[in-house]
Amino acid sequence: MAVADMWFDPSCPYTWVTARWLMEVRKVRHVEVRWHVMSLSVLNENRDDDPEGDPEGYLWVPARICAAVQRDHGQQALEKLYTALWTTGTGDWIGDLRTALASAGLPVELAEVGLGTKYDDVVRASHAEAIGLIGGDHVGTPIVAVTRTDGERVVFFGPVVSRVPTGEQAARLWDGTLLVAGTPGFHELKGKPHEEPRG
Repeated sequence: MAVADMWFDPSCPYTWVTARWLMEVRKVRHVEVRWHVMSLSVLNENRDDDPEGDPEGYLWVPARICAAVQRDHGQQALEKLYTALWTTGTGDWIGDLRTALASAGLPVELAEVGLGTKYDDVVRASHAEAIGLIGGDHVGTPIVAVTRTDGERVVFFGPVVSRVPTGEQAARLWDGTLLVAGTPGFHELKGKPHEEPRG
């Protein structure tokens, strides 16, 4: 069975669409998905501009909570929380944190973790692992590293999609992404301009 390690910033809507695609891929290919946190806040530190428009540092909050869950509660809990962040709450860009924690079966008190710095080192270490695999900081979220059944590891940024491929379409995108990203010397491929992400 192949293993897909996905690093995600929990606040990114395009990354959520990619995560849902990987959940679909599990249904049509023998793939185990493992979840890891990365952070656009960390990625954009020391930049003159603020591409995320987050001067208050709110994007740290869900990343810290997910890092705490990743470290202290494990993979299944992290997937449940990540899903709950985008499927519960008020319908804003990210769900209410306490509601999402409760929906995922986690202590709602973990919401307070997002307001402190206790898990910043966990966020940074997980983020650094992803960036180290892809090489450099010229990418964003998500980063996926696939260990294939032959032991070869293929690492790529994305794919950035605005709609969730399902069924055979999800399988074709999976197969094609591994084919392209696994080609020696491959660096980058882009499609049409971004659309707004759709569920």
